[in-house]
Amino acid sequence: MNFPTGLFSTPARIRGRAALFAALVFGIWLGLIAGSFAAEVRHPNILFIISDDQRPDTIAALGNPIIQTPNLDRLVHGGTAFTRAVAAYPICYVSRAEILTSVCAFRNGVGYTGNKLDPKLATWSGTLRSAGYHTWFVGKWDNGATPKAYGYEETRGLYTGGGAPLQNTPSYVDHAGRPATGYRGYTFKTDDGKPLPELGVGLTPDISRHFADAAIDFIERKPAEPFFLHVAFTAPHDPRLLPPGWETKYDPKTMPLPKNFRSVHPFDHGNMGGRDEVLLASPRRPDEVRAELAAYYAAISGMDEQIGRIVEALKSTGQLDNTLIIFTSDQGLAVGSHGLIGKQNLYEHTLGVPLIMSGPGIPKGETREAQCDLRDLFPTTCEVTGIATPPAVQGRSLVPVLRDAQKTVYPFVVGYYTDAQRAIREGTWKLILYPKAKRTQLFYLASDPDEMHDLSAQPEQARRLADLRIKLLGWLKENGDPDVEAVAATPAPSSNP
Repeated sequence: MNFPTGLFSTPARIRGRAALFAALVFGIWLGLIAGSFAAEVRHPNILFIISDDQRPDTIAALGNPIIQTPNLDRLVHGGTAFTRAVAAYPICYVSRAEILTSVCAFRNGVGYTGNKLDPKLATWSGTLRSAGYHTWFVGKWDNGATPKAYGYEETRGLYTGGGAPLQNTPSYVDHAGRPATGYRGYTFKTDDGKPLPELGVGLTPDISRHFADAAIDFIERKPAEPFFLHVAFTAPHDPRLLPPGWETKYDPKTMPLPKNFRSVHPFDHGNMGGRDEVLLASPRRPDEVRAELAAYYAAISGMDEQIGRIVEALKSTGQLDNTLIIFTSDQGLAVGSHGLIGKQNLYEHTLGVPLIMSGPGIPKGETREAQCDLRDLFPTTCEVTGIATPPAVQGRSLVPVLRDAQKTVYPFVVGYYTDAQRAIREGTWKLILYPKAKRTQLFYLASDPDEMHDLSAQPEQARRLADLRIKLLGWLKENGDPDVEAVAATPAPSSNP
């Protein structure tokens, strides 16, 4: 083939060699970037910390000017925060089952087909243990049997139901003197399951310290092999008690109400009579919600203090630089938002969760807006450690997003709660369907992040609403939602009562 003379008249053979050389250099450069990330995090320790019912807007470094979270702030500044992470199912044991298996509740055996994990599914802990990791568990466990039945080698500070008769806890009250309805009869257990009621029955003001003590005990072993240490706090789940040193840090009188505070929710969303929702009187009183928020913040700050002790133990034992730290929560909470108190809803304050990663190979002081799910943690650590991801895993690795090799993980994320609620969030649009209440909500999160303006009945949004419905129903059907037909029958917004 003849080429014209002039500026671009390089002979084909030379041009081909140059192109090949450029491609080789570019490929080596990409390989070095990926390789350096892999080398930095080769066989790191993994510290996974999970809180209980923590809203995504309760970390100072991520924009909350009221709360004090200096240790979580350090993880944010020293790592990467995912600002659009979600917990698909807003109930503790179901959400944690999804984390453990990276399989949605419609498939893993917990939440819709019973309350026992499918024994055929691989678990996060079991997969790491098979690859040579020590796998240790600390804290709250509510997924049946014991952690050792699901791949954990050993437990410390194990906290589960049972171990004390409920009639022995009549004086169990929360910060406001109300009878406690959560964690009644729960006790600490030894590794072989023996109850330790002397450490307290139910939640106690210093329970986070007990969890930190147990985690530090593991860390101070400094094992030759890498470890996966799973620390499950109960804070800031109710009954909210004021941790030592935090009793007066937050003045209820000056606590700001959520921007989307309402005295009542406009309709029965499927849990109006649930345990969480009757903790406070309805209609919601601003003074009671402020007092609850003050206790909620105190519980988070007290936990943050204990997280600082755990990280300091890594540092003092020389293990911090080789430890990937992941912090998140099993779901958020309303605490007055939308007239709700509990977690059984799919608004952003509950569907969303904080998610921070810090450690070797993790970009420092950065955020990522990629929509992701707690099911993604399991495959992410598989890629980081070079361990094969089990075939049943549904989540996706977040490593490409951390590397900035891609900006998205999923085109949309989905949430679900019993047979009462389903949601899809695509970009900045959010659709929530309420099959039992026969209601539909559509929010444009870019201008309405607090979900106060339902656009579902606006004629100009009809096409968008229909498109989101189709995508949501397709995902639910693909994943075996037993209520998909009822969800599909949710009436059009014009039929809302």
